[in-house]
Amino acid sequence: MNSENNLDEFLKKQSKRIHLSDRALAKLVRDSYPIGVPALIMKSSTDRMVTASNYSFILGTPDELLRSLASWLITEAENTHRVLLKLIKRLWKRHGREDIALAAILLANIDHKGMGTNPWEILKDSIHPVESIDSLLLNIEELFRAKRRPPSEELILEWINGRKIDQHLSLLVTYSGKIHGHDFSEELIEDIVSAYELTKNNKGFNGIESTLIRELAKKKSDGWDFNIFTASKENNDGFIVELGFRVTIRHGNTTTDFLV
Repeated sequence: MNSENNLDEFLKKQSKRIHLSDRALAKLVRDSYPIGVPALIMKSSTDRMVTASNYSFILGTPDELLRSLASWLITEAENTHRVLLKLIKRLWKRHGREDIALAAILLANIDHKGMGTNPWEILKDSIHPVESIDSLLLNIEELFRAKRRPPSEELILEWINGRKIDQHLSLLVTYSGKIHGHDFSEELIEDIVSAYELTKNNKGFNGIESTLIRELAKKKSDGWDFNIFTASKENNDGFIVELGFRVTIRHGNTTTDFLV
């Protein structure tokens, strides 16, 4: 029996009443993460990543299982997703990588129109003062993948004038939005650049060049080249488990290279 079948069998045993409690759901999904993940993978390949990241745990749960789990949660929630909203906040608080990845899928796919909620505002309110690029990009990319509109420029301007992590969020959302075909005004880009320059001056670090930020804000440019290389391995069930990322950005005659 494969991992997805094991998950299905586990979920079938759950009471319908569990969907009335975000606390109970948080425990259920934590118990679901290890299903089908070999113990060797969990121990040897993820301990090192936890040490180097801001996550409380990393189990190596395949993306396919997380999506199946999210689909079950949304389907069984039926007409109201209010409990799932509370679950998202609880997952962010616990802050395992699987928690953040599952929260991202849920945030992108629950019924915001029916509840009158804004997924971008929920994301901003959920993130901690210190976050990894991975945790932010998991959510940003999932929202754009679900065809969600980008946040309003007014909301992004609020982020620019907010916490340092909110400023980072504004930069990543604008860049990712451009990649997904959304436009932002030149005034907004300049505000983001100005806020970033102020942070660099106040904190005394070099950071990314402002010219690169402006280039990243363009849909297409010969002035830069962005690449992500993924280190991964296949587990015993045939699932690809991501171990880490290397990002290279060529801007002009310079290349920025870092590990995530």
